[in-house]
Amino acid sequence: MAELQAEFEALKAAHDKLKRRAQRNERAQFARGLLQGILSMLRPGDVVLDCGANVGAVTGPLAETGATVHAFEPDPFAFAQLSARVGDRPNVTLHNVAVGVTSGNVRLMRAANFDDNPMGGSVKSTVIPGGRNIDEAKDATIEVAMIALPDMIRDLAAKSGRIAFLKMDIEGAELELLEHMQAHRLFDLVGLTVAETHEMKFRDLRPRFAALRETIAAEYPVTRVNLDWI
Repeated sequence: MAELQAEFEALKAAHDKLKRRAQRNERAQFARGLLQGILSMLRPGDVVLDCGANVGAVTGPLAETGATVHAFEPDPFAFAQLSARVGDRPNVTLHNVAVGVTSGNVRLMRAANFDDNPMGGSVKSTVIPGGRNIDEAKDATIEVAMIALPDMIRDLAAKSGRIAFLKMDIEGAELELLEHMQAHRLFDLVGLTVAETHEMKFRDLRPRFAALRETIAAEYPVTRVNLDWI
């Protein structure tokens, strides 16, 4: 009986893994289509924010539209790649910082296999402890600056009228920021906000992520706030 139970659990785990992979592929396809739609609508003078720019996979196409792009990336390795890709663009401002609700200094933690694959590992760099497969040893972390994104959103919106597009892929740090933006109506200052949420990476935060999704879905259509970016 115990062997049958173990076999059942193994099969269920394999099924769940395949299901998550299929859902992720579906989300990725949707995100690519959504990005193409966004790019077709952006014009010179529009203001866009790319939080968690990494090596510029999204920043590059955004820059091509002529929009005013602010790209934020705290990981030194990724920022060097980002700078090489779009650093000479006159309409792009690069910020080698993390984004948060407040400003200050934070510890950036990297993937446990970062040294073996820095390009792939850099996408997992995070300032939030408790993530899966993250090296939290003190000598493996990097101190980085963090800016208060809500303040910047207010300032840029006051100058330009509205921020056209905000993308957020910041490995768990999006939770507190999105909660703050919802509580203070900052989504109203942005045409479209998209975020990749990381509840699978941070098990202890899953209840808060679920509550956030429910609250935002009740107040905003996915054409204004979309939490299924990837």
